[in-house]
Amino acid sequence: MTFGEQPAYLRVASDLREKIVNGALPPHTRLPSQARIREEYGVSDTVALEARKVLMAEGLVEGRSGSGTYVRERPVPRMIARSGYRPDKGASPFRQEQTAEGARGTWESSSEQEGASPETAERLGIEPGDRVMRTHYVFREAGEPIMLSTSWEPLAITGRTPVMLPEEGPLGGCGVVDRMAAIDVVVDNVAEEVGARPGLAEELLALGGVPGHVVIVIGRTYYASGRAVETADVVVPADRYRIAYHLPVR
Repeated sequence: MTFGEQPAYLRVASDLREKIVNGALPPHTRLPSQARIREEYGVSDTVALEARKVLMAEGLVEGRSGSGTYVRERPVPRMIARSGYRPDKGASPFRQEQTAEGARGTWESSSEQEGASPETAERLGIEPGDRVMRTHYVFREAGEPIMLSTSWEPLAITGRTPVMLPEEGPLGGCGVVDRMAAIDVVVDNVAEEVGARPGLAEELLALGGVPGHVVIVIGRTYYASGRAVETADVVVPADRYRIAYHLPVR
């Protein structure tokens, strides 16, 4: 095989990737062994190993202990809807958006107080160490984990009120807008920043992903008259889901 300026291991990985994509190497097929790759492409063991590592990092193949490396089933990406409109009273944004998509979503959560980290404090416009309520969420669709979220709310706003715990009390699970309205805090703006990065080990474990997989991260902050009242990081596996925004035209 003739190689150009591109490193040999990337050329090998590219050719194997094409075979996976076009079906020549279908899901659950054993990837050619390192020795086979070396012979077929006329490369060294090191190049063959690096090519396999590339495919594994891309999530196209997976190693099975004592058996070899196999082509993974490629999931068809599904949509997670996000809306720019205020949900109906009494319904969380996640529940409303799942209903709009004809899906059945559930979630689990846990809350605890902590001192704000420098990053969290900057996002909320408070001092590092100020007390916040941190809440972890695992969102599921038909039992499958599809999204993680960690939110932080300043206890200077919600402390000693009926909405101090986001998922408990009369407005538990109703979403930030309605919960804040119950304590006379009117949310009038929300900002979201969307990015991507390799998933953390604990995130991929919770989401059923493979080490090295990329996740979509949505940094969301709710504001009331310019004051941040909640900020959150939403994490979604990029290989299985796409984020669909439904925004009103004004």
